[in-house]
Amino acid sequence: MPIGQLPSIDANGLLTHTKVLSSDEYEGRAPGTKGEELSVKYISDQFKTIGLEPGNTDGTWVQKVPLVGITPEPAPLVFQKGGTTQTLKWKDDVVAWTKHVADKASLDNSELVFVGYGVVAPEFNWDDYKGVDVKGKTLVMLVNDPPVPDPNNPNELDPKTFGGKAMTYYGRWTYKYEIGAQKGAAGILIVHETGPAGYPFNVVQGKTGEQFDLVTPDKNMSRVSIEGWMTLDQSRKLLQMAGQDFDTLKAQAATRDFKPVPLGVNASMTIHNRLRSVDSHNVLGKVPGSDPKLKDEYVVYTAHWDHFGKGPEGIFHGAEDDALGCAALIEEARAFKQLPAPPKRSILFLAVTAEEQGLLGSQYYAVTPVYPLAKTVANINMDSWNVHGRTKDLTLIGFGASDLDDYARDAAGEQGRVVHGDAEPEKGFYYRSDHFNFAKQGVPALNPDAGVDYIGKPPEYAKQVRTEWNEKRYHQPTDVVLPDWDLSGTTEDLKVLFAVGYRVAQADRMPEWKPGNEFKAKRDAMLRK
Repeated sequence: MPIGQLPSIDANGLLTHTKVLSSDEYEGRAPGTKGEELSVKYISDQFKTIGLEPGNTDGTWVQKVPLVGITPEPAPLVFQKGGTTQTLKWKDDVVAWTKHVADKASLDNSELVFVGYGVVAPEFNWDDYKGVDVKGKTLVMLVNDPPVPDPNNPNELDPKTFGGKAMTYYGRWTYKYEIGAQKGAAGILIVHETGPAGYPFNVVQGKTGEQFDLVTPDKNMSRVSIEGWMTLDQSRKLLQMAGQDFDTLKAQAATRDFKPVPLGVNASMTIHNRLRSVDSHNVLGKVPGSDPKLKDEYVVYTAHWDHFGKGPEGIFHGAEDDALGCAALIEEARAFKQLPAPPKRSILFLAVTAEEQGLLGSQYYAVTPVYPLAKTVANINMDSWNVHGRTKDLTLIGFGASDLDDYARDAAGEQGRVVHGDAEPEKGFYYRSDHFNFAKQGVPALNPDAGVDYIGKPPEYAKQVRTEWNEKRYHQPTDVVLPDWDLSGTTEDLKVLFAVGYRVAQADRMPEWKPGNEFKAKRDAMLRK
């Protein structure tokens, strides 16, 4: 069906839902709060009103997601070398926490070791540990991938190593905590740099309140005792205390010859926790497929309903991130119900919890799926949107990863628009939203972002609005619905996503990962079973 014949997306509906979900009454939509109760009820009620069927196989609209809430008490981090000490202030200089489900966690004179970027990547012949035993030690790491120069053009990054300019999963802070835990480290401290991280330190400072995690059988004791971030200024002072130079070590860390550097400095910190168990919820609604042979296969649309709740700074309203995404989920569902007949495959609309806590709701669904992942043909994710008007283009994060990009290209082309990859691949956006948990399990996943060529706006406009977003609203109480919002571009983007989901649901075969993609082997193995 041509895109012009598909149902339109209602901009007024998008705005109405966004205003409700980001209102003061919803208190920032933190898991385990009044905001969760209101959000889950609102989305469920909208699904019912639209005419969806309950998405869970038990006949309910929710999937319970067991979480533990961990609130750390403020604590300083102290570095000591001989008679010299350096004390880092909680929140101002260091943001740290423990995921251990325990009353406290400590570093007690733990030896510090600088491990460069903390990466072990055999496919790139890269090992920042070089066989050094770091068990019981605290690791200091740089964020992002090692920036390896291109041997043929020293001013560019080597496209054959760590994706060149584009971040790989090795560059994500989540990977760095994971590999450190595998190595038996006691603690991990990441040096924050705004450019490589992709956000300023005040975003990290938002993690000083209650954090959530899924509870593993060992109560997360396999994680390191303390995970955290340090400011660049304090990191430089630490290395100076150790008789090292930050810039020199950083340059060495971008080479394969780098070896871990013991700093001769010990770290001490004790974090006391307040714990609570929470049954949070993913919200699910579905449109059953019409083809008896294909209706057990699913296209899954996702958005996250949660945000950061309330803090000393005020209510974190989360209007763009991701109340608007949930509004899009609702309006996409409404559009599917307006079709003259349901598509062949089923469509699942999944509003997940605890994305802001580390993609936990989608992680729980991906490892405890309501419908088998082998029967999940695609995931289409909606996280933050363009609120500045129409664009001639559409950005696809991780462009070229799967056949879904081809579907999006064709649909956008029918609107007279083009698709392209992320303008900032070094920031690793493909690993920072809920689609990633589907991709990790092998399900082809599409993660769109706003275009950059705004109609009637100067060429630099896209960079201006993104900079303003990152500096003034991203993960801050100022992420609210603004009077100058223009959702005309959002509705066009969402129609592309509607066309992708509808056409995938109608297609003779499932979409696939492109050859060489890092998730293809997982999918191929899944489908062979």
